[in-house]
Amino acid sequence: MSSDFANGLPFMKMHGLGNDFVVVDSRDQNHEISPALAKGIAHRQFGVGFDQLAVITNGAGDAHLTFYNADGSTAAACGNATRCIARHLMSESGKERLHLTTDRGDLAAVDMGQGITAVNMGQPQLDWDEIPLASAMDTLHLPIDGDPAGTGMGNPHCTFFVEDAEGIDLAAFGPTIENHPLFPQRTNVQVAQIIGTDHIRMRVWERGVGITLASGSSSCATAVAAARRGLTSKEVKIELDGGTLDIDWRDDGVWMIGPSAHVFSGTLTAEFLAGLS
Repeated sequence: MSSDFANGLPFMKMHGLGNDFVVVDSRDQNHEISPALAKGIAHRQFGVGFDQLAVITNGAGDAHLTFYNADGSTAAACGNATRCIARHLMSESGKERLHLTTDRGDLAAVDMGQGITAVNMGQPQLDWDEIPLASAMDTLHLPIDGDPAGTGMGNPHCTFFVEDAEGIDLAAFGPTIENHPLFPQRTNVQVAQIIGTDHIRMRVWERGVGITLASGSSSCATAVAAARRGLTSKEVKIELDGGTLDIDWRDDGVWMIGPSAHVFSGTLTAEFLAGLS
């Protein structure tokens, strides 16, 4: 076990619409997060449980964010976690605007008041090699049964437009698409039902996690895919199992707007961490 964990590992538990996170603040001390450590903390019976783990470090802006999935793999983007951490940093600093950096790139966050935070998730990646896909193809109509659309938001997404999102057996359907050979880095999977030109009902299977109550980057990808197909406007409400996000695809990027919650803070014990090495 790293000596960094001799006194345990402080963390915060947060969620955005039920999409839940363990957040480690490493701005004052370097905490090395291994895949085994991430998987151990992610276990909902033997650890803490999370959809993603996020690490805050010092960066070129107000902070740099790194994300891990529940299976220990990494992700360049996580919209709901970014919004949660932005809210925490705003409360800490008193700032109403933040400049955050991620492996996805630079992200802007804005305090909208009344506990609502907006994050610019950047421009969507629409070319096959940016998502990425296995070979060149039309990303708006992928050659998979169900005619899904492919979108990159710093992580890959595959969106199916369906008549009834509730009628899809996502537990069976999700892993099949996540591991489809068309996606060399696997993919997030969404089933989206168009309610109106400004309203989408969506359920999500997250890469490396499974079914989640919400997903920020999935909401952004679905909004982009729907707008590209002419099914909705560029400003839509995404109704998820855990609540609703507002997505606005503007000239400067895809803005994601919604609430977040800091549920509790705690410390992982040295004994627990030693058992994961």
